[in-house]
Amino acid sequence: MAEGGSIAIELNKLESQGQECRAYFVIDNKDSNTYEALKLDLVLFGPDGIISQRFAVDLAPLKANKRTVKLFDIAGTSCDQVGSFLVNDAMECRTEAGEVADCLQDIALSSRTDNQLTK
Repeated sequence: MAEGGSIAIELNKLESQGQECRAYFVIDNKDSNTYEALKLDLVLFGPDGIISQRFAVDLAPLKANKRTVKLFDIAGTSCDQVGSFLVNDAMECRTEAGEVADCLQDIALSSRTDNQLTK
């Protein structure tokens, strides 16, 4: 798990689901606030480094001081077509206390796969 940041997001594994790829993320909310909204703008790069697709993932709700597993399917993409992920921006970031300014600064990223997860 990456150090720093009140939210640690780890790309834990990629798994083939027929013609698609399923991504598993482990999110560790080290904050004492529950995140009611955490929507990230993700960009998927192929193994050749060329942008493959762009999509939004909603990781909320994230309970305070709790680890959570979230997964999503990457439509029309097999796992061997996945190179890396870029967290391009936080589209929405809100705790029970209100909007979080510069949410990306509070996020630490890591990966247990051969695929990078960066911001």
